[in-house]
Amino acid sequence: MPALLFFTDPERTPDAEATADRLPPGSGVVFRAFGASDAVARGRRLAAVAGARRLILLAGADEILAAAIGATGVHLPERLAGQARRLKARRRGWMVTAAAHSVRAGRIALAAGADAVVVSPAFTSNSPSAGRPLGPVRLALMVKAIGGPAYALGGLNNKTARRLLDAGLIGLAAVEGLRT
Repeated sequence: MPALLFFTDPERTPDAEATADRLPPGSGVVFRAFGASDAVARGRRLAAVAGARRLILLAGADEILAAAIGATGVHLPERLAGQARRLKARRRGWMVTAAAHSVRAGRIALAAGADAVVVSPAFTSNSPSAGRPLGPVRLALMVKAIGGPAYALGGLNNKTARRLLDAGLIGLAAVEGLRT
């Protein structure tokens, strides 16, 4: 599992390739195309950077796009987490992560075959879909209760990542919308 996941956002990271080019080798990139007509072309450009930088590339919620761009797997929204095992059976070797906004959702995703869950929002986020931030203590309790690999997403930066380290949540973090 990568120690860091970067979630692309067409609005906040229009040049996802430049951001991916700065990630440490072994990091992961979740390419979210949101149905864009140029998704395959953009995804292939990002895949070229991922290959050169030794990054793990996942496509957001789109198995067909993931296959078309040569991704290593998919990231599923919470409502589709139950598809993880089926996807992994059809695409041997794929990594599948799933969003989880509650302990119950995290447990369901892992039981359904997800390799890890992405818990959010960890901190205050500019994402339009972000809810009330968990903060490091509630996040730590939630991850412990989920009982499996979990990434924190939302409002992560150097300062908030330090708060996760201080809370004993080391190793797995996800960032979204980094500016290059």
